[in-house]
Amino acid sequence: MAVTIKDVAKKAGVSPSTVSRVLSNHPRISKETALKVKGIMNEMGYHSNIMARSLVSNKTYTLGMILPRPAEELFQNHFFAENIRGITTQASRNGYDVLMTTGSSESDEMEAITRLVKGRRVDGIILLQSRKYDPIIAFLQEQQFPFVLIGRYEDDPTVLCVDNDNIQAAFDATSHLIAQGHTRIGFVSGPPSLSVSQDRLQGYKQALIDHQLDMKPEWIVEGEFLQESGYRAMSFFMGLPERPTALVVIDDVVSFGIMRGLTELGYNVPEDLNIIGFNNISLTELSTPPLSSIDIGIYQLGYMASQLLIKRIQGETISQARTIVPHRLMIRESSLYTKSKRS
Repeated sequence: MAVTIKDVAKKAGVSPSTVSRVLSNHPRISKETALKVKGIMNEMGYHSNIMARSLVSNKTYTLGMILPRPAEELFQNHFFAENIRGITTQASRNGYDVLMTTGSSESDEMEAITRLVKGRRVDGIILLQSRKYDPIIAFLQEQQFPFVLIGRYEDDPTVLCVDNDNIQAAFDATSHLIAQGHTRIGFVSGPPSLSVSQDRLQGYKQALIDHQLDMKPEWIVEGEFLQESGYRAMSFFMGLPERPTALVVIDDVVSFGIMRGLTELGYNVPEDLNIIGFNNISLTELSTPPLSSIDIGIYQLGYMASQLLIKRIQGETISQARTIVPHRLMIRESSLYTKSKRS
């Protein structure tokens, strides 16, 4: 016979309503009581009936997640895997499942979001990318539906979001290259529609301005967060009559594409070009040479986004709209200046 809430409550010496509150992670339940009740649930083999809980509480105990376009980015870029790991870890600890959806176009994404929201299939939404004039955000605001953005939404500073100080992070990366003696520094960006691309470009430019260095338009290249974008950027840079001696790159995966392109052209890092990327994914230490990178706390971004969304769903007060995850400069061989053997 299946174990019920009443069975758990009797053994724990609490009321059935207390057990229900433990299941819903009610903030008024003490940590000690929650641990005691959960321990007895495990001991008795109790599993909550999600359908019954949903009918009583009018909640699905599910978070929705919108995956980025294009789909190649999701599978080729380690940022999203680590980000999702943080989201699902925090969600699971609070008794929530995660439902992921995507679309091949903006209209497909909007259709998917509409199904989730109007069908009440999830209690809240996490958006993994911040874009200018995002119709999805406008829709969620219109519906007054709980959501959290990973990134910064410049069109509305009241949007609940988890982000890095990307301007300062890019400023620090560029300043590091300047400290290595570089005066010709390029920037490989992501899509200009994304706030992360705009902010990191701004930080790069500000560092050059503060150090009174040239900022040439041809030293700034835009692309996607894919290795192929880095490969194409490298081919462009090496064809310039006056090329940069160092690069700040929007993403580690893009940096790997640059390093691959350099190797094929017979150049070396760091002898012929210094590089620093962003994200500090696990492969940066294994690349040849090891890649310098800005650690932006990818796991923490996802974990905190999930945490904030659950607090919003549960009606808790959130004191500030924007939460900043600190960044760290991880210096490795790729950005340690070695005098080039080439003119």
